[in-house]
Amino acid sequence: MLLKAEGLSVNYGTIEALRDVSFHVGEQEFVALLGPNGAGKSSALKAVTGLLPLVGGQITAGTVRFRGLPIAGLRTDELVKHRICLVPEGRHVFRSLSVLENLEMGGYTVASRDLVRDRIAESLKLFPQLQARAKTKAGALSSGEQQMLAIARALVADPELLIADEPSLGLSPVAVDTVFEKLREINGSGTAILIVEQKVDVALAYCGRAYVFNLGCVVKEGDRQALLDDASLKPLFLGG
Repeated sequence: MLLKAEGLSVNYGTIEALRDVSFHVGEQEFVALLGPNGAGKSSALKAVTGLLPLVGGQITAGTVRFRGLPIAGLRTDELVKHRICLVPEGRHVFRSLSVLENLEMGGYTVASRDLVRDRIAESLKLFPQLQARAKTKAGALSSGEQQMLAIARALVADPELLIADEPSLGLSPVAVDTVFEKLREINGSGTAILIVEQKVDVALAYCGRAYVFNLGCVVKEGDRQALLDDASLKPLFLGG
């Protein structure tokens, strides 16, 4: 098992955001956490990636392990050393830096500059749109290009697990398709992927398994086809 969260509960002060939630990501899996706003999926992701203290949250019960090692409470930069990389909601590229400089920032934990250069070259092969704009400041890119840059930047750290928070947010339909096709390609090359996504139809077109959140709990889990076929979910989560 690559990532395993068990019995996870999260509070923001007196507000309970997650209650006894468990989920896992196996080797080379593509897993989605789905559900409406306020369902708890983003809190689950923040618990995994060490961001809860930054938003006033805390884990009150449960464990999070990566390859059997406890990681709850580690900072996001410490997780990179465990080969866990986050593509944050809203992308958060360095807007005043060029595309190439953003990619170089993705390799800040890598001691070998030659290795960083090689990984940047591989990332640019995956995203040829970025290769053509390597000297362009990230702030001048479209939202879709910025999302590609955020993913490419994470890949420079050579993650075993790539985590993406709302990768479709603010993107055009064409850009959403492009980003998810690239995520599928990355997954096909052996990198496990965990995403939080509100566009359930898009997520279920690409992931292998998913967990459906509501009111701080996991209410359904299963492979993509089982969830697509589950009529009870459609009124709440699938727009049916």
